[in-house]
Amino acid sequence: MNISGWQTYLVTATSRSAGRTTPEVVAAALDGGVDVVQLRDKAASARERYETGLRLRELTAEAGVPLVVNDRIDLAAAVDADGVHLGQSDLPVAVAREQLGEEAVVGVSASTVEQAEAAEAAGADYLGVGAVYGTDSKDVSGDRNGIGVERIAAVADAVEIPVIGIGGIDAGNAAPVVAAGATGVAVLSAITAAEDPAAATAAIREAVTD
Repeated sequence: MNISGWQTYLVTATSRSAGRTTPEVVAAALDGGVDVVQLRDKAASARERYETGLRLRELTAEAGVPLVVNDRIDLAAAVDADGVHLGQSDLPVAVAREQLGEEAVVGVSASTVEQAEAAEAAGADYLGVGAVYGTDSKDVSGDRNGIGVERIAAVADAVEIPVIGIGGIDAGNAAPVVAAGATGVAVLSAITAAEDPAAATAAIREAVTD
């Protein structure tokens, strides 16, 4: 799988979707050219995320776009996702590989060079690094909220695997993240809360490919 081509990465959140369902937002983002979709929706129950995941699997498979599940290795397996994205307090990369197979994509969140290097050594396929500009879409401690593009550059210099910047990113500030060395950007609110998610996705894609 060409992770180095992941320039636009959607993280789902029904709570930010302006009354739309997650499949509706994802379908629009796919129309806008998103490269990868992560099922997050932490406020939903496991059953709800499973049912949403099955629908997202259909949509992403039809579009030829990878589907990754946040945190839950079991849910990733249940919906036949392409992989899982793990936080620092989640199960280790090795467990994800054991449960999902060697071909599965395994991403890891990192906010420091040390965490990034450890994740790469553990066998992660890519890193989600942030929160770059700060975020209120998840509970992030102050020392990890608004780490800046300088940290993106430091991490990108320290590891060989792709780096995806995340946190407070939109079409207006995405370009510096990629210029600092990130492969692409992960976006939640700038797409899910947008009046036109397809147009928002296309604008972010244009910002990071110019």
